[in-house]
Amino acid sequence: MNAAATGNGAGRRFDVCVLGSFMKDLVASAPYRPRTGETLRGTGFAEFLGGKGVNQAVAAARAGATAAMIGRLGDDRYGQEFIDLLRDEGIDASCVVRDGELGTGVGLPVVEPGGANSIIIVPRANDAMRPSDIARAAPVIAASKVLAVQLELPVEVSFAALRTARENGVLTLLNPAPYTAIPTDIHPYVDILIPNQVEAEQLLGYPPDGEDARSAVGDLCDRFGCRGVVLTLGERGAIVARRDPGTGMLDITPVPASAVTAVDTVGAGDAFCGALAARLARGEDLVAAARFANAAAGIATTRPGAVAGMPYLPEIEAVPRPAQPA
Repeated sequence: MNAAATGNGAGRRFDVCVLGSFMKDLVASAPYRPRTGETLRGTGFAEFLGGKGVNQAVAAARAGATAAMIGRLGDDRYGQEFIDLLRDEGIDASCVVRDGELGTGVGLPVVEPGGANSIIIVPRANDAMRPSDIARAAPVIAASKVLAVQLELPVEVSFAALRTARENGVLTLLNPAPYTAIPTDIHPYVDILIPNQVEAEQLLGYPPDGEDARSAVGDLCDRFGCRGVVLTLGERGAIVARRDPGTGMLDITPVPASAVTAVDTVGAGDAFCGALAARLARGEDLVAAARFANAAAGIATTRPGAVAGMPYLPEIEAVPRPAQPA
């Protein structure tokens, strides 16, 4: 396959390295999701650069982190748009490959008036990622404080990256989105798990609603044997579980969201993950990092687009933090 990497990250140190996807988002606004067989007149159309990987990398960089990206693009117009974006955001692209045969991935979101969305993705070059790409990227992973991984790439690639990070003492974050079955072999390499409600239900087999949300984070922490879990709850904020390394006891803390008027929720979860990674790289504890990430995600919902909606550090720091519930 004709492919080439771009840039040169040799000798650099990074706060956050993100392994993930690139998706050119072609967004339709509509009054509701069309039913089977229905042709629905939309109310708007826009193009955005997105994909969980690049969203989280941009979110981390704008939140103050030095960031690197590992992924695969087509050698096409959309791919060049992403290369230009990474350059403009100051994100290292030395481990981003340009694929000469497969095009850049595309996403097709449908956004409803209240900001809710559903998305079809066509991964294209993203699906050509292999563990050998991780072997070539190992020096960049090892030079990072935090590795953030999602599941839009082949699971064996995510596994290889998590294992490489663990072998080099790098903190690992897994955002299990979009949901796919996660082999138990991966569990020991995950430090922090960051699911939303849907993903938590898919992992556990029961909905994490009400008081079940508190037990869900504990169950996930136990099943993965990880250091912590952050369950994101949209407008209700997040619930954080932290395991005491000495006693093994779990501390479960709700983290309220900031009050905002949502315009577009596409990318809000990625804003949360990227901001969380940036703050953890600075040495903050998981609850403080989740408060910061909630503020970033809230801002992102007030703007259209994924990458376009990612907030900058001064904006996030200016958001008043809601009081902790008693």
